[in-house]
Formats: sequence, C-alpha cells, structure tokens
Amino acid sequence: MRLMDRALFRFISLLTQLLMLSAVAAGFYQVIARFILESPADWSEAWTRAALIWTVMLGVALAFRQGAMLSVEMLHSMLGPRNKRWLEHLILLICVGFLGFLAWVGGQMAWRVRFQTMPSLDVAISWVYIAIPIGTTLAILAVIAHWSEGPRQAVVDDTVI
Repeated sequence: MRLMDRALFRFISLLTQLLMLSAVAAGFYQVIARFILESPADWSEAWTRAALIWTVMLGVALAFRQGAMLSVEMLHSMLGPRNKRWLEHLILLICVGFLGFLAWVGGQMAWRVRFQTMPSLDVAISWVYIAIPIGTTLAILAVIAHWSEGPRQAVVDDTVI
C-alpha cells in the first residue's frame, strides 16, 4: 500500500511539474510571438490558463499529502496524546467533507459545460473543469494517506514577524 501511495504521488508531482513547465513555456512563447514576431498566438493563453488550473488542483493533493491541512497548532500542543488524535480525526473529517463537496460541485460544473469548446485549443472546456473533481479526489486520498501514518509532532514555526 505504501509503495502504491508513493508511486501515485510521485507521478502526480512529475505531472504537476511538467504542467508548470509547459505553462511557463507557453507564456514565454506568447510574449515572444506578440512583441518580437508581432503575430500573437491564440492558443498559448488558453493553454497557460488550463495548465495552471491543473497545476493548482494537483498541487493541492501534493500539499495535503505532506500534511498541509487545516490545523490549530496552539490547541494541538495543549492537548494530551489521546485528545491530539481526536483533533486529528476532526480535522480529517472536516477536510474530507469539504473536499468531497468540492469534488461533487466540480463534477457538476464539468458535466454542465461538456458541450462547450475552447475555440483557441479546439477541445471541450470540460477538460479544464474536470481538474476540480480529479484534484480534490486525489486530495481526499492524500488526506487519508497522511492521517493513516498515525500521530505526529506538530510543526511550529518560530519565525518572528
């Protein structure tokens, strides 16, 4: 199970990095085409936007896998070991509930726009909207995988502002 978890999130990380790289390359090409070649490309802006949306939604899953969840560190540090775990259960339920709702709403949006196309890319815009339910479903898996590793010490940032 741990090998599958590690392989899945490594693949997501690689895909996210490639999407970010492609967004940067398309944005750079758009600047070159518009200001140097004086012939702007209509596809690069649409691709950059779509790639960044996918990058954010997949990046959310990666962040949740590393434990970047809603947490109350002060409350976590004041509780005993048993109550800390109950707090982690509550945070898990809140995160999974919110992400599940977001996946459902995102799926409804993707279904509603399935016949609309992005003229500059000539693909259905639902390919962009489907990033919401896919990203949030992967985030739910990430939250559960992080939680299943058991209790951990709270990380407190000592940065003084």
